[in-house]
Formats: sequence, structure tokens, C-alpha cells
Amino acid sequence: MKTAQLLDHRGQPVRKADLKAEVAAATLGGVRNPMPGYPADGLNPVRLANILREADQGDPVRYLELAETIEERDLHYLGVLGTRRRAVTQMPISVEAGDDSPEAERHAEMVRAWLKRDELTDELFDILDTIGKGYSFTEILWDTSEGQWMPARLEYRDPRWFRFERQNLATPLMLGDSGQELPLPAFKFIFAQIKAKSGLGLRSGLARVAAWAWMFKAYTQRDWAIFTQTFGQPLRVGKFGPGASEDDKNTLFRAVSNIAGDCAAIIPESMTIDFVETSNVGASTDLYLKRADWLDQQVSKGVLGQTATTDAVTGGLGSGKEHREVQKSIQTADGRALAAILNRDLIRPWMQLNFGPLKVYPRIKIEEPEQEDLAAFSSAIVPLIDRGLEIDQGEVRDKFNLSDPKPGAKLMRPTGPAASATEPPPPNSEIKSESGVFKRGEPSGRITAPETPAKALQSANPAGSEIDPLVDGLAVALDPMMEKILGQLEAMMETAGSLAEVREMFLEAYPNLDVSDFAQILAEAMMAGHAGGRVAALRDSEGKGG
Repeated sequence: MKTAQLLDHRGQPVRKADLKAEVAAATLGGVRNPMPGYPADGLNPVRLANILREADQGDPVRYLELAETIEERDLHYLGVLGTRRRAVTQMPISVEAGDDSPEAERHAEMVRAWLKRDELTDELFDILDTIGKGYSFTEILWDTSEGQWMPARLEYRDPRWFRFERQNLATPLMLGDSGQELPLPAFKFIFAQIKAKSGLGLRSGLARVAAWAWMFKAYTQRDWAIFTQTFGQPLRVGKFGPGASEDDKNTLFRAVSNIAGDCAAIIPESMTIDFVETSNVGASTDLYLKRADWLDQQVSKGVLGQTATTDAVTGGLGSGKEHREVQKSIQTADGRALAAILNRDLIRPWMQLNFGPLKVYPRIKIEEPEQEDLAAFSSAIVPLIDRGLEIDQGEVRDKFNLSDPKPGAKLMRPTGPAASATEPPPPNSEIKSESGVFKRGEPSGRITAPETPAKALQSANPAGSEIDPLVDGLAVALDPMMEKILGQLEAMMETAGSLAEVREMFLEAYPNLDVSDFAQILAEAMMAGHAGGRVAALRDSEGKGG
């Protein structure tokens, strides 16, 4: 039976024999020369425009060399671009199995084991060169020494050694040994594009925008250096007398010049040198500084989307926290884009080389886990549990990253009044009541509980009050009844498994509760209290009048 031909996502057939050798290594005497060019030397607006036009027409060599030079010569651009790239390389990487089958889980475990390589961080950093230049190429070096296909390493390749089809300027090509443009071998390269804007990859790199800011800042720095050299130190003025000879004048000039370089000179006694201070040096220097800082801030906005994390400038549109959120959103987008590239150009080819075409493939995810407010979760969940909501303990432990208690482990338990609530009574235990004996969890009708000693209600009554006898009598009369009713409620709560069950039991038992005596006692107590209060008020008024 003939094996089906493997194809990559562009429809190129896979030639396994070609996958075992390097096809894009550097050749010092060939077309893939690693020696760089320096188009940035003497750069001006006309030359920069021509370089960008060449790239637009399919010849990106000078543009790519310029992008490399800007990273080498501009500390600010190097810093913010490196920050963006390294932020992605430090993000957690996870692998999702294609489905729940054991086979899919084995495939995912294979990818997880490979991702533990120490070299991965540097390899991802090189792939993310696409952020600056608009695209990057990484050659996959496969290893078959153990009878299966494994990515041995990911080797960065200079993007100058690649081109794009002239018809669409989008399909990538590689330069052959003789300089011919060839299609990329299937399953051999990771072609990464993370665009700063929509459009052609040749025009979507951040270096294209940063080049203008870098050129103008270079002008500013050059003018600043000239100004500082010229006006940063006092002007030296040498004076000679009317009868000075040419030798005397030359001696004086050499002395003035030596003061600029050596800060030391000798002159005849008849000559003088004056030092004239420049009064506007500070204001002029501040102008150059502001211009350079402004250009750096524009670069920060282009690369990181904000300025607060690099230039200590929050601006009027948001606080530092909001600026950090902008940077985080860009980081998240970069991580997802990189994961999609790796899934397309590395994971799928890897699985197909070993197992053939599959219905589902493992998926790499590069993203920061969402930080949940566990304090807010705790505050919200406790009242729900108290109201009878049933929650899986395993889910709560997972949120707090807590393991399940092991048998025999010493457990932490709540203290105080809540301790008894956390220890449920043993199942099928019995409760005695006036109506008989029943087990916990069983429905019941009229439920009562044994009476308990009378509570000291008199402690709430101020000493020496006119209604002390009333309070004492009320406490004695009501205490047995209240204890009986509360006992019934306590028995219901101990028996029921939820608040809903307590409610049903109470409604069922309510018609059998005898509260006639309780209502009569309360009515008499209110009448006696009213009369006692009037008597006390009358005595107080007579005492004040007398």
C-alpha cells in the first residue's frame, strides 16, 4: 500500500532525505555571507528613503543591515526591543493534548519533555527577531538517531539570505548555493511574522519606523557634540602687543590651542590670555536633551505602546499602572502569535513525521495565567456555603494551590465558635425528642428538644428600676417556653442536611407549635410595663415639683 505524501501548509511536498542536513548554513565565499554591511554610515533622508524603497521592491538587504545597525548603535531602541522580546521568552509555556485519548496525551507529553531544554529561551529570542525586522527564519535541525524524528535544535538564520516571490512579495524563498531563489523546503523552517501593522512583511517591522527616529536623533547627537566641544568650555582669547613678531604670535596661538587640549601652556610675560564664559550654554544644551528624549519616547510608544515603564513619564492619558496594562496586552498578543507560529511550523510537522497526519495535534500555549483575586473569592464563597451551596473541595484547593490531605496528616482546623460547625455529627446518630427518637437526615413532623436551664434575662434590667418585679416575673414565665421553641429549632438544624431542609421541617412543624401562652404573657407584660412606666414618670414629676 502506497504511503500518502506529506505536504506542508503551503502545499510543498516533504522530502525526508533533505531534512537531515543543514540547507541554510553560512558560507563565507558564497551567497550566504555572514559579513555585514553598514548602510547607516553617512545616512541622510534621501539615502534612507532609497533603502526602504529597495526593500519594497523585493531587495531587503540594505534595510536588514540598517535594522541591525540601529540595534547596535541606539541603546534606547536596543533596550525597549529587547524588553519586549525577553518578556515573551519568560512567559509560561503549556501544552494541550488534542483530545482526551491516551494517544493524544502521549503526543502532548512528548512535546512537554522537549520544551524543558535549556536552549529554548535563546531560540525563542532569536525567532522573535521578527518583531524588529518584520520577519525571521529559523532552520529546524532534525535528529533521527533514536529511530524517531526529534527537533535537535532551532538555528537562527540571517534574513538577508532569503527573499520573497516578486509576484506577491509574501511567499518566502531561500537563496541556493548559486544565488537562485528556491522554495522553502517543507518541514525545515520556522517562518515567523509578528507584524507591527497590516500589510507586507517587508513593511511591517518596527525597525522601519525606528529608522527615521534614529536618523534624526543621530543628527541631534552630532550637533550636541559639536556644540559641547565648541561652547562647552570658555573661549580663549590671546592678546599681544603692537610690536609682537610673527614668532611671538605663533607662540601665543600655540599656547591658546594647547589650553584647549592639554589645559597647560607657557607664554611670554608681555602677552595675556583671557577666558570668556558663554552665558547661554545651559539653555542650548537643554534643547538638544529635550529633542533626544522626545525621539526616545516616540520609539518607546512604537515598541512597547507606552512610555511609563521606560522613560518614567506617565503623561496625561493614564497612570503607570494603566501603561503597564498596555504593555501587558502587547506581550499577550506576542505570546499567542509566537505559539501559533510554533504550532504551525514545528509541532504539526513533528507529529506528522512520526505518526503521519492526525485528526488532532498537541497545541503549545504561551501566556500568563489569569491572576484571580483569592481574597475576593473567599469573601464571596463563604456566605454561599453558609446558605447551603454545595462546593467541591477539590476545586477550592486547586484555586489556592493546596494539595489533598494525606491519611494521618495533622490537619489545621478552625478555632472558636465556628469550630463545631466545621465538624458534622456522625451519620445515623440519634436525637431524642418529646415525640420520640429519630435519626439525622430523616424527615420528621413535630420536633421538640429537651428543656435547658433558664437564662439570666434579669441581667439586662438596670438595678433599682421600678419594674424589677415585672422583669423578674417575665423571665421566670418566658424562660421555659423560649427554651422549648429554641430547642425545637436546634434539633431541626442538627437533623437537616441543608437550609432548604430546615425550612421544610419548620413549615411542617409550625402548625403544632403551641404559642398561645407565650402571646398571653407578652400582652400582660406590655400592659404592666406601660402602667409601671406611667407610675414612675408621675413620681419623678412630683419629686421635682416638691
